[in-house]
Amino acid sequence: MKRIARKSGELVGLLPKINPVWLACVPLSAIIFVVWNAAAQAQDAKPLTPEDVQNALNTIWVLIAAILVIFMNAGFAMLETGFCRQKNAVNVLAKNLIVFALSTISFWAIGFSLMFGSVSNEFFGTGGWFLSSSDPATYAMPKYLPTSVFFLFQVAFAGTAATIVSGAVAERIKFVDFLVFSLIIVGIMYPITGHWVWGGGWLADLGFKDFAGSTVVHSVGGWSALTGAAILGPRMGKYINGRTSALPGHNMSIATLGCLILWIGWFGFNPGSALAVNETVPYIAVTTNLAGAAGGIAATFTAWAKDGKPDLSMIINGILAGLVAVTAGCDGVSYWSAAIIGLIAGVVVVYSVSFFDNLKIDDPVGATSVHLVCGVLGTLAVGIFNKDAGLITGQFQLFINQIIGIVAVGAFTVIVSGIVWRILKATLGIRVTPEEEMEGLDVGEHGMEAYSGFVKESDIVAGGHYASSVDMETPSTR
Repeated sequence: MKRIARKSGELVGLLPKINPVWLACVPLSAIIFVVWNAAAQAQDAKPLTPEDVQNALNTIWVLIAAILVIFMNAGFAMLETGFCRQKNAVNVLAKNLIVFALSTISFWAIGFSLMFGSVSNEFFGTGGWFLSSSDPATYAMPKYLPTSVFFLFQVAFAGTAATIVSGAVAERIKFVDFLVFSLIIVGIMYPITGHWVWGGGWLADLGFKDFAGSTVVHSVGGWSALTGAAILGPRMGKYINGRTSALPGHNMSIATLGCLILWIGWFGFNPGSALAVNETVPYIAVTTNLAGAAGGIAATFTAWAKDGKPDLSMIINGILAGLVAVTAGCDGVSYWSAAIIGLIAGVVVVYSVSFFDNLKIDDPVGATSVHLVCGVLGTLAVGIFNKDAGLITGQFQLFINQIIGIVAVGAFTVIVSGIVWRILKATLGIRVTPEEEMEGLDVGEHGMEAYSGFVKESDIVAGGHYASSVDMETPSTR
């Protein structure tokens, strides 16, 4: 051992005496050897073709887009938590975190096959359950994409539909009921209507167009959210003596952060739906951005004119409204049309929030207005502004197709979700007790607090006039 150490020392001692040029040649020689060896092995392999390179780029892009859409779950979590009260923060965060895990398992087991199974009819697909086939022919999907990548992109969309429901039923729903409903919407409801449009079903044959999901994703989530909020009833203290009371969110900073995360994620949502790297990807990115920006501006000035103040919550929802509305037609409308769609959505979302309040349908985050109303608006906008077949070209058939698709998907979703919510109400009981709702779902449902040590709203109002008013407004059936 001493001899080896001595020899090593002698070699180290020689290093300063060696010309630096020769030292630099050592790593260079290693690189040349590795590359030469790889080239020699590749001589017997099939050479890369332009098609191989294009398919690899397509796969990488769709994978990146899927990750962006999955990251939108963080945006939803921040947005909904900020818009809700601090005593329910843990509950909202828990729902948004677990919903994607549930969505992944439910969509993997049956949802993906119901939506894209190639052994299909006009209403649902079958075959390849549990992602058991790696053959693209098993599923109605592009042949150039690996099944795994296509699944990951689609499950990100499926999770979004379930997350939309979370905000509308926040602050009063039992955690277990939300979990059950999430499994059903992602495993059954969303895939069936999705098959009609994206899986080769009857709406696709009709000529209905929804490029990235204003109806397939946002309206399905919105219809389910509206049905759930209506059956669940409003939060305690929201509507008193015929008047709407403000129950403001506790952290507009993280709500704004959530909006920005969602805005960034939309560049995976819409451009990623091209499912390839081509000239449409940057074009879609621009139409998406224009609509979101126009929606935010329109909502700002609409709320300012309507209520006398530029409401931050309306700025946030205006941006999201524009993004939702352009999602259906982002590939086929002009830049001007995208901006107009966003402007209209930004105005509509402000009045939509007031409309649902007048109906006493309590939606703490405005999910119904953003995703349902603007999802429907955006789907209709395709029939108006599409550059090839919209009303602006003097053609009417696409507009009629869009109306048929909106009504069909809406009717199916309302009926099925209504049945599911009613069954849950009759069996598990979908609403927490008045005591839990007053104290906050963080303690009642999870046994913890998001801001331990801080004064909670319930600590202030308990026993006061607000509590008395709340008791009068407690729903009689739960």
